[in-house]
Amino acid sequence: MQTSAGRQDRHQYPAHWEADVVLRDGGTARIRPITVDDADRLVSFYEQVSDESKYYRFFAPYPRLSAKDVHRFTHHDFVDRVGLAATIGGEFIATVRYDRIGTDGMPASAPADEAEVAFLVQDAHQGRGVASALLEHIAAVARERGIRRFAAEVLPANTKMIKVFTDAGYTQKRSFEDGVVRLEFDLEPTDRSLAVQRAREQRAEARSVRRLLAPGSVAVVGVGRAPGGVGRDVLGNLRDAGYPGRLHAVNKAFPDDLKEVDGVPAHRSVRDIDGPVDLAVVAVPAAHVPAVVAECGEHGVQGLVVLSAGYAESGPEGRERQRALVRAARAYGMRIIGPNAFGVINTAPDVRLNASLAPEMPRPGPIGLFAQSGAIGIALLSRLHRRGGGVTGVTGVSTFVSAGNRADVSGNDVLQYWYDDPETDVVLMYLESIGNPRKFTRLARRTAAAKPLVVVQGTGTAPQGHAVRATRLPYETVSALLRQAGVIRVDTITELVDAGLLLARQPLPAGPRVAILGNSESLGVLTYDRCLAEGLRPARPVDLTTGATAEDFHRALAAALADGTNDAVVVTAIPAIGESSPGDAELAEALRSAAAAVPGKPVLVVHVELGGLAEALSAAASTAPGAVEKAPGTEGAAPPAPLTTPPEGTHLIPAYPAAERAVRALAEAVKYAQWRREAADPGKVPEYDDIDEKGAARLIGELLARGQGLTISDAETCELLARYGIPVRRALPALTADAAVEAARALGYPVALKATAPHLRHRADLGGVRLDLADEEQLLRAYAELTELFGKPEELRPVVQGMAPRGVDTVVRAVIDPAAGAVLSFGLAGAASQLLGDMAHRLIPVTDREATSLVRSIRTAPLLFGWRGSTPVDTPALEEVLLRVSRLVDDHPEVVAVTLEPVVVAPHGASVLGATVRLAPPPARDDLGPRTLPAY
Repeated sequence: MQTSAGRQDRHQYPAHWEADVVLRDGGTARIRPITVDDADRLVSFYEQVSDESKYYRFFAPYPRLSAKDVHRFTHHDFVDRVGLAATIGGEFIATVRYDRIGTDGMPASAPADEAEVAFLVQDAHQGRGVASALLEHIAAVARERGIRRFAAEVLPANTKMIKVFTDAGYTQKRSFEDGVVRLEFDLEPTDRSLAVQRAREQRAEARSVRRLLAPGSVAVVGVGRAPGGVGRDVLGNLRDAGYPGRLHAVNKAFPDDLKEVDGVPAHRSVRDIDGPVDLAVVAVPAAHVPAVVAECGEHGVQGLVVLSAGYAESGPEGRERQRALVRAARAYGMRIIGPNAFGVINTAPDVRLNASLAPEMPRPGPIGLFAQSGAIGIALLSRLHRRGGGVTGVTGVSTFVSAGNRADVSGNDVLQYWYDDPETDVVLMYLESIGNPRKFTRLARRTAAAKPLVVVQGTGTAPQGHAVRATRLPYETVSALLRQAGVIRVDTITELVDAGLLLARQPLPAGPRVAILGNSESLGVLTYDRCLAEGLRPARPVDLTTGATAEDFHRALAAALADGTNDAVVVTAIPAIGESSPGDAELAEALRSAAAAVPGKPVLVVHVELGGLAEALSAAASTAPGAVEKAPGTEGAAPPAPLTTPPEGTHLIPAYPAAERAVRALAEAVKYAQWRREAADPGKVPEYDDIDEKGAARLIGELLARGQGLTISDAETCELLARYGIPVRRALPALTADAAVEAARALGYPVALKATAPHLRHRADLGGVRLDLADEEQLLRAYAELTELFGKPEELRPVVQGMAPRGVDTVVRAVIDPAAGAVLSFGLAGAASQLLGDMAHRLIPVTDREATSLVRSIRTAPLLFGWRGSTPVDTPALEEVLLRVSRLVDDHPEVVAVTLEPVVVAPHGASVLGATVRLAPPPARDDLGPRTLPAY
């Protein structure tokens, strides 16, 4: 009998196991299967491992690998024997392998579902989280190959490797025998293992971004010899910002005797720099970038900001050039911002990094800013920086990232960094596209639970330079899913800044109740109307009259804030004439002092043609001379205020030039605050004792064995849904009148007669359905009418079905979208969903609270709750159907589409009258799989 080790490879090279990963320290490595071509790499790798690590791996001195060892460790069948390597620069830094074993511990094949696993990590790379990343990937490979359990034998002194296994979060057993620790653990992901994986992902990706935003040394590659040019400008911006680290100017065309450029050390190559370089800003033509990347990689540069254009935004040739750029950088463990980027900024006082094309360093502040477009990034920085024109005042930036084509570092990575960045309180993002909506939604939900996240999202058409997954979901659906994740979705850059400045300056409102006061009755009424339009609950405006003094404003605002029936206050102000009229600074101080006395409620100001009020409001807390600035172009403008953050605990009052802008920003803050309160108790995914998960898995496996993707038959659909407690009311075919009669006798009267041909299915409005047929006579008459109206029975495909209790017809759908993931949708059947698009959506798995809100989210929901005196229907029964469908799709990724239509919701119970299910092989990797960077 031939052993497993002696058989030829049984599977082709599994390219989908290749992946780039971010390690614990923020560097990157590539994980791939080990092949017969890796013999020399394996020997070289082993020679660099210490004797102690070799001893821990083989339990004995093992100075070198024999030829037999090398053959064994490089020849795999990718089923029962698998080896993976982590590589940097094409060389091995760690390996992991498993061998399938039987109950006797000897080599085996399927159906044996246990394997021995062993690691070896080069000493220079221990402590970087390489083994943890490899464990995630080898476990995913093993599950794919039908292995459900790993066993590992470890020497007690090898505490690092024991910790890798015990910290992974899998359910495990531990024993000690013959001086060896034996660990056995199931590979089925658990809540703890998933939480561990997500936490490691966040720390690693955050550190990878931190290395780009807080480098200890920076080289600008492509600095021109003469003033001007992108590289020279960036070098000047870095120097002018006061960057405290080491700066280097690099240009291969520099003369040999050139020592400095603008006081910065000059070099012909990154290789010539004495000492480490953490960040390289690349501003050379695209054709020269590959050589620069190689120089940086060989020198140990940690990350690149590539300003160069000529990549995917320029067409197919540029797209391939971009792929090569990412592959080359990752081979050296570097991450990239760009290409075609505007740059990065970090205003932290100990960093002061302006590695961008922005000529001025933004003021320090609590806003993190991400823009994929350089032009939009410039506009956002400008609006946040200036004092006049629109929403104004001192609200600065913590960090700014313009990702350009975002070939590598994306908004997801920067969100990971901002999540626990103490300098960032509010996140503003302009996204032209979302490369991985499923991951973005997950990260957004977690971030929004800690700090506001405001997003302007592109219209759904990705720019040419962006590689994104195709989605079948409408743009509006993706937007709705983002809102459910706590994202504050706005439509314009103006709204992005309006909402962001309010959230950065003021506390969240406790509810929708709004007090309005000011010195203009008409402006107050306009604000009141806008509040109603935005779904807020405004009180009648308080008119202080045009003769109101600063003290009148102070007294009225203090009273409104002290009133327990108000959650927020909007102050309206217009220019007043007369000696008693307050000046800008006086009015601003009056409002600020009143707001400071009751700091728990937000205050907004709507001002009209008051050039200095907005600036005075922002500077009212400062006592420094010259702290108040005028709007640009204002006569007698004061000197610029120092670029400092407001005093600790100060809430600056945002001022808006139009009521609709202020109220829209407030409405977004109210909705976000409500989401935060609800997110604190998201509900739970219920367990149902009657769900037969294993039986469903067996049935799905049998059905998929017939083909790669198929819509299963009605009988198979009923059987599968029944295993999840979703009964489908029987429908019997009736290709003849006699068959219809027999079916009705089997089901019992009353019955319904339906045409199920595609052009008539779910179209009761066309007359293809006859209901409440009480006896054989009525049934035969209805059968004759249908065939006379629509044609032969073979064309109609008539069925007979038992009558369900009368109620409201609804539709439940679930689909696995390649970009967004599994989505559950609900609406009323017929015109409401088909014509008006009145559908609501939730990401799967759905909790009980989410199911409740889903039912109530559609515009036609009142029809379920007794609209105009009708009898309310059994919405808890409907919610249970939704939750069971969610469980089915979540438990079995092979179920790629489910449609229940109609689901008739009666005053007591819900009946599923029609159902279709589509199956397909599950994706090899998804967002629940091991950590990976986007493939290139």
